This record gives sequence, structure tokens and C-alpha cells, in this order.
Amino acid sequence: MTLQPDDLVAGKATVAQIGERVVGFYTLAGQAPEGELGCLFVEPDHIGTGVGRRFWQHSVDIARTLGFQRLTIGSDPFAEDFYLKMGAVRIGSVPSGSIPRRLLPLPAYRLSPGPALG
Repeated sequence: MTLQPDDLVAGKATVAQIGERVVGFYTLAGQAPEGELGCLFVEPDHIGTGVGRRFWQHSVDIARTLGFQRLTIGSDPFAEDFYLKMGAVRIGSVPSGSIPRRLLPLPAYRLSPGPALG
């Protein structure tokens, strides 16, 4: 995974720190009503400690304040179960930006009442 400075400027980035150490970050992008959770990354030694779940809730809260009604998530295949447990549903797949011919799961999460995703 590689982020460029413009990725952080275009998206709204949030960082988690424990002491002076950065243990994760996430980005939100898009224009209401459609948003994208561009990245949600937690350092491997902090997976399972609640950082990801707190990030998820924070991103959903911020997305709602930005007027997003739905978040799509270009998910790493190993992270898809996390998003599904958070209430997202898989709506398709997207090409990987870093590995040619690899498809990534595309979950989505409805932030407001509306028709079912799919």
C-alpha cells in the first residue's frame, strides 16, 4: 500500500496514536451523498486490540456529518470479513491499484435509511 501526499490532501485522514507511535490511519473521500473509505490500516501488532473497531465507528460518525449516505470500501481481501462484521455488504469487486489482474472485494455500508445495497 502506497499513499502519496495528494491522497491525504484529497481525502480526510485520521491517525491513531499510542504515545508517540502511529498505530493506524484511515481516509475518507468523496462528495455527499457517496463517500469512500479509502484506507483503514491498523499496524499488525495492534489488530485485535479495538483500534480498527474504534476507527470504523469514528469514520462512520464523520461520514454522517459530511452528509454521506453510503460508504464504499476498496477492501484488502484479508480485511473484508472485518467490514462485513461492521455491517457492510459486498456489492462487487474492483481492480487492485497495485497488483495487476488482482480483484479486490468492494463492500459498501449504508449510513442512512434507504433501499438495500446490492
